[in-house]
Amino acid sequence: MTTWQAIILGIVQGVTEFLPISSSGHLVLLQKLWNISGEELLFITFLHLGTLIAVVWALRNEVRWLIRHPWSRTARMILVALIPTAVVGGLFEEIFEDLFQSGITVGFEFVITGVVLWWMDSVGNTAQSEDDMSPADALWIGTLQGAAILPALSRSGLTIAAALWRGMSREAAARFSFLLSVPAILGATVVELDDVFEDPSLINGTNWTAIGLGTLAAVIAGYFAVKGTMWLLNRSRMRIFAVYVWVLAAFVLVDQIWLHHWFPPLF
Repeated sequence: MTTWQAIILGIVQGVTEFLPISSSGHLVLLQKLWNISGEELLFITFLHLGTLIAVVWALRNEVRWLIRHPWSRTARMILVALIPTAVVGGLFEEIFEDLFQSGITVGFEFVITGVVLWWMDSVGNTAQSEDDMSPADALWIGTLQGAAILPALSRSGLTIAAALWRGMSREAAARFSFLLSVPAILGATVVELDDVFEDPSLINGTNWTAIGLGTLAAVIAGYFAVKGTMWLLNRSRMRIFAVYVWVLAAFVLVDQIWLHHWFPPLF
C-alpha cells in the first residue's frame, strides 16, 4: 500500500463513517479494486482512531456535557443501545468477518442502505429529543447498529433511520447516532489494537508515515462529514446518497453476475 493509497483510504474512511453510505462497504470496494491484502488493511485500526477523534471533536460540547452528567438520560440510553450492539457483534462476529473478506453480499447491502436513505427523507420532523427516548427506542437503535457490522450497511444511516422511526427529531437522531458511535468505535479500536500487538509481525516493517497521514486524513474528513451529515439531514437531502449507493450496488452486482473480475460470483 502506497502513501497516496493510505491518504485516500483515510479520506474515504472519514467521510463514509459518518455520511450514511457505509465506510466498510467502501473499504471492501477499494480492497477489491486495488487488490490490497487483509494484513495491509490492518491499518484501518488507526483510521478508526482517526474517526473517533473526529466525532469527539465535532461534538466536543455534547461529549463534555455527557462526561459531566454520566447519569443523564442520554448517557443511560447510550448504554442501553450498546447492549444489543454487543450481543449481535459477539454472536455473529465470524460471519461478519467472512462476509467482509469475501464481499459477496456488498451489492445487496448497498441496495438496502439506499432504500433506508430514500425513506428517511419522507419522514416528517418532530420536536422529540434524547430526553424523550425510552429504553425500547434505544434497544431498536442499538440492534440496527449491530446489524450494520455487515460491510455495506451504513451504521449512521441505520441508526439515524431507527431514531427517526421511533419519533426523534432529525437533529436529535443524528446527534444520538454520532454520540453512540463514540463507544462503538472505541471498542472496535481497542479490540483491533489487541489483535495487532498480539502478532508482532503485523507491526514489523509498517509504513508509519502512510499510517500517520491516513489517520490525519480520516480526522479531517470525518470532522466535516459529521457536520455535513447533520446539515444535509435537516434539509432532507438523503436521497442524493441513496442514488449514489444504488450506483455502487449496480457496479458490484454487474461484476458478480457477468464480469467476475473483482467480486465473488453470485451463481
